Amino acid sequence: MKFLSNVIATVVGLFVFLMLFFFGIIFIAAIFGGDTDGESLKKNSVIELNLKDVQFDYAGKYKDPWMSFFSEEKNIGLTDVINAIDVASIDDNIKGISILNNNSQLGMAQSKDLRNALENFKKSGKFVMAYANSYSQKEYYLNSVANSIYLNPVGDLDFKGLSSEIMFFKDLQEKTGVKMEVLRHGKYKSAVEPFLDNKMSEANREQTTELLQSIWNSVCAEISKSRSISVSKLNEIANGLLARTPEMAKQQKLIDYIAYEDVYHNDIKKALKVSPDKEYNKISISDYTNKMITTSIVSESDDKIAIIYAQGEIQSGEGDVNTIGEGSMRRSLQEARKDKKVKAIVLRIDSPGGNALTSDLIWREVELTKKVKPIVVSMGNYAASGGYYIACNANTIFAQNNTITGSIGVFGILPNFNELTKKVGINVEQVNTNNNAAGYSPFVPLDDNFKAVTLEGIEHIYKTFVTHVAEGRKMNFAAVDSIAQGRVWSGSEALKIGLVDKIGGLNAAIVEAARLSKTQNYTTQNYPEYEKDFDDMLSRFPFGSSKQNIIKEEIGVENYQLLQQVKKFQSRKGVQAILPFEISIY
Repeated sequence: MKFLSNVIATVVGLFVFLMLFFFGIIFIAAIFGGDTDGESLKKNSVIELNLKDVQFDYAGKYKDPWMSFFSEEKNIGLTDVINAIDVASIDDNIKGISILNNNSQLGMAQSKDLRNALENFKKSGKFVMAYANSYSQKEYYLNSVANSIYLNPVGDLDFKGLSSEIMFFKDLQEKTGVKMEVLRHGKYKSAVEPFLDNKMSEANREQTTELLQSIWNSVCAEISKSRSISVSKLNEIANGLLARTPEMAKQQKLIDYIAYEDVYHNDIKKALKVSPDKEYNKISISDYTNKMITTSIVSESDDKIAIIYAQGEIQSGEGDVNTIGEGSMRRSLQEARKDKKVKAIVLRIDSPGGNALTSDLIWREVELTKKVKPIVVSMGNYAASGGYYIACNANTIFAQNNTITGSIGVFGILPNFNELTKKVGINVEQVNTNNNAAGYSPFVPLDDNFKAVTLEGIEHIYKTFVTHVAEGRKMNFAAVDSIAQGRVWSGSEALKIGLVDKIGGLNAAIVEAARLSKTQNYTTQNYPEYEKDFDDMLSRFPFGSSKQNIIKEEIGVENYQLLQQVKKFQSRKGVQAILPFEISIY
């Protein structure tokens, strides 16, 4: 027994020593390390726009400084990158931007914001050049803003239009005995449609077609402007797959040069007037952005515009950069509301929605805050269902043309295993003290009374949702109901029907917030600051996240993403106000 105690004590002691050693090395490296700003900035430099580590508008920050210190999250978000590009346009050390084999995780609205920043950068007289071994459709949309576009001689360019694919599970339910009991309001709330039928409803086909067409029209309009190719010609190219090879892409004027990467770099040297036998100066966008953050000029004014980022699915709890939690959101709104230096608030939303109750709690906090100071909403890739719920009562709402919004509807799904239990020989009996004591059990058929009560609750939430929208948008209930029913709209369509006020990105929303608050000289302050404990911090170390990495390696990134979607679905509790389907554009 004593021997076992000594072994355990030795193991614990060794673990503590390794932990202290690990923390000590990191601490010493942070204090005595080299250039904390990464690469040094030299004259006649080019920014390499590599966005593989940039996914969110906001990278997040924590109230606990140790969490920020040890966080694995990259310290920059897309908003920081765009601000850095704006600075680079007037930075004499920066001569151009190189987009090299970029493969980002950005959505379409985020790509539009970045495109706008690159367009403004070009107006300064500096160049933007792009090279890729292969262009996906989404990446070409971003890269098409460049002055010159290069493609590898054995590469390819994907330009074919947009498509949506939906799987239906009605027959699978009947064969397995696992049935999804669906309760909903909204004829367009198609998140549950795969469990009800074996084909797409006309209502769903209508909304999906119009949504994809609206987004495609926006994409084509941007490419048309940058490449001086008519929209009709772009559709002809897409229909015939006329740009699938480098030669065909050049013939159709979608690219400028067919060349290997060394030729691309030599052409950058020519633009910089650097000798072919010398390397040109370059700095990564992450290092340049971090330099701009650490050397930013502080405004003389005390006035601030608060930017509160709401990104991810809406859930209960604290939330983080991946999820919108009631804890961090309500606290951020309260802090900004009470801070006398904050003159207005921009609520940046990138969310497909989620928990209906949490959405309502955040809506209420927005309503209270709006009575004190102006709130402007800036919609990112999504501001749908619950994402629109928390936006609808703002003073002004901005969206991009390709933002996905609306989806004003509510649903609930209850898995039922009654038929499955019968097939495998299991019988379930219940004993109750009152008529409705059992509530819902997945092992017995759905009780009509329970179904009626639950539908009543869904109807109540839907009516509350529509009422909030009607009041916030100054419309009557019937008008909102006619464009609600769970239907999804693009930003350009939402503008026509009154769900948004203006087309524009985050910067436009900040300018509007300053105008409403009558301030001209101001700084911006980002929220939320997340409250995380030591356990959260430890989970971010390599030994805490290795399980995730191992799963990715074993099943592949695409299958891992599918697994995450299943986990999300299983974790959703209560009535949901969430986008009826997920759209990924590549």
